Amino acid sequence: MSRTTHELAAATGPRTGERIAVVDIGTNSTRLLIADVSGGRVARELARRTLVTRLGAGVDRQGRLSAEAIARVLEALDGYQREIEAAGAQRCVAVLTSAVRDSANGERFAAALRERYGFATHVLSGEQEARLTYLGATSERRAGEARRTLVIDIGGGSTELVIGSGRRVGFHVSTQAGVVRQSERHIRSDPPAPGELQALAEEVRELLAAAVPASERSVDEAIAVAGTPTSLAAIAQRLSPYDPERVHGYRLGARERESILAQLAAMPLAERRRVPGLAPARAPTILPGIVILAEVMALFSLDQAEVSEHDILRGAALGL
Repeated sequence: MSRTTHELAAATGPRTGERIAVVDIGTNSTRLLIADVSGGRVARELARRTLVTRLGAGVDRQGRLSAEAIARVLEALDGYQREIEAAGAQRCVAVLTSAVRDSANGERFAAALRERYGFATHVLSGEQEARLTYLGATSERRAGEARRTLVIDIGGGSTELVIGSGRRVGFHVSTQAGVVRQSERHIRSDPPAPGELQALAEEVRELLAAAVPASERSVDEAIAVAGTPTSLAAIAQRLSPYDPERVHGYRLGARERESILAQLAAMPLAERRRVPGLAPARAPTILPGIVILAEVMALFSLDQAEVSEHDILRGAALGL
């Protein structure tokens, strides 16, 4: 298990509003946000953590969370719990997404988390996940903005696409395209054979075309959140160590994205793990992520997307 950590503010100084801890237990990673929330806004982020725990490994084939994957998540949460207690969080919520809602033992896992940690746990539907992601991604924008905005959230088991204006959500859909799911279905070689990536792209293209009506495919701008776009922004800038301030707001162009894809696709996994800006634990799934992002951008005829550090963690802090 690999760890990527960055502090966004020291946990010192006067507290503003309510201190909230949010844990996002996803298909590929388990993440933590500790923040002070006041007046419907995040006044200060104290800490943000990411551990790649691969909870969804094998779920697409077996339909269940494995004991080994659950153990990796619990190990991560034990550490997070100590940090939550030290920070004095007044409220702790956990959001569980694609891997948990798609697995036969997902509800039992959520109940175990409530009992072990006392979290208020939410197994999110695709619609709920989309709405919270949009809320987080647009939380610092003016409520009355009229631009039609697409928020892209590429996860381990699903990709959420949300379109709205200002704070109002219009169209939203959760698709079965995710970096873990598609990697398990298509990637067999190291480095991947061109035909494997092509088959992956074709499946994702079909999933997206079926999920998004032609009438919804025109937007003014796009915001891309989660590990794939933030990794691409870091790779493009050769950020080592990772710097969230330089990643947040980065404009990722289609040509730059394709150049990085070609570079990484030619490397074996061991070499990808050493690429500046790419967390080693994300190396196994970065290629499917880039392909999914490329297919989304093509569907919406987008030349670039704004990369955002603000995602479902922030949305859950504000919206749950």
